[in-house]
Amino acid sequence: MIYLDNAATTFQKPRDVYKAVKTALETMTSPGRGGHDTAMAAAEAAYDCREKAAALFGVPDPANVVFTFNATHGLNLAIHSVVRPGMRVAVSGYEHNAVVRPLIAAGAKVDVATSALFEPEMIAAAFERKLDAGAEAVVVNHVSNVFGYILPVERIAAMCRERGVPFILDASQSAGCLPVDMQALGAAFIAMPGHKGLYGPQGSGLLLCGAETLPLLHGGSGTDSMAGAMPAYLPDRLEAGTHNMPGIAGLSAGLDFVRLAGPQHILETEKELIACMADGLMMIPGVRVYASEHGFAQAGVLSFTVRGVAPETVAAALNEAGIAVRAGLHCAPFAHRSADTLPEGTVRASVSVFTRKKDVTALIGAVRAVVMKN
Repeated sequence: MIYLDNAATTFQKPRDVYKAVKTALETMTSPGRGGHDTAMAAAEAAYDCREKAAALFGVPDPANVVFTFNATHGLNLAIHSVVRPGMRVAVSGYEHNAVVRPLIAAGAKVDVATSALFEPEMIAAAFERKLDAGAEAVVVNHVSNVFGYILPVERIAAMCRERGVPFILDASQSAGCLPVDMQALGAAFIAMPGHKGLYGPQGSGLLLCGAETLPLLHGGSGTDSMAGAMPAYLPDRLEAGTHNMPGIAGLSAGLDFVRLAGPQHILETEKELIACMADGLMMIPGVRVYASEHGFAQAGVLSFTVRGVAPETVAAALNEAGIAVRAGLHCAPFAHRSADTLPEGTVRASVSVFTRKKDVTALIGAVRAVVMKN
């Protein structure tokens, strides 16, 4: 199988990730649940992972690195900590439901900063207008999971700092390939999954905390057991229940891989593949490609449509040809509304550092076959 659905989950992992998961299952139990060897091994592995993440993402204190099940879990924690009913929250027109639904559930007034695709200046100006009009918080994704659109989050974060407005970043598609620096951004929170660009297992994630937190789950923490409330300090305050040690150990190995490979190298590799893919697909009559000019504002994700053929039909045909992509709305109706690709959405191909040019060539040939057949 040629796997081009890495924006959902990176399927091809570094070998050390598999080894770390197996070792954790064989040697670790739960941190903070005993002083015996297996519990202490878990505690050491968990702290080691926090330290690596803190170093990679500019977090001064590893205690402010909280383990989550995924980015959605982290975003719910962040929004629960910041947003109150009636609060006016500015978001981009490219947000995932992992942002939109928690905001709606929190009773926020969601104020959308709209812009055309791959227009960083336009969206920066739209956020400035929302902030000047009284937005009380900003939640924004770094990279669109549908189009690979890199938003100018450094500029948006600076606007928030100038006005004292909390800034929450969804780094689901950027962690591991773009600079994500907690201190430089001055973010209240940054959420990221372990199973995408950090090459860890599913069921792992990180929430970087730079503001006061409120627990979303309540239960055992391994500390302050006599207290009726969750501990007042991080990370225990947000980590109720037993840790996913195989996931954390695998994520730690994924962080090692990203650090050694270098996020810049990973980004350059992905951009080269996406540019090749866009150029090839644009040559096929009836195929519309959503690509940034010269790739300057686009990461490792590319959407396209085939005239007269539903995206789901295209994806099914590609699957029969042994190529895995994703079609539809990608849990991001805001993005499709912004790009005028509702109601059917797009076909999305997304690469990783393990993708090869021959995989891209195979995709282009398979899409050409779909067009010829229809």
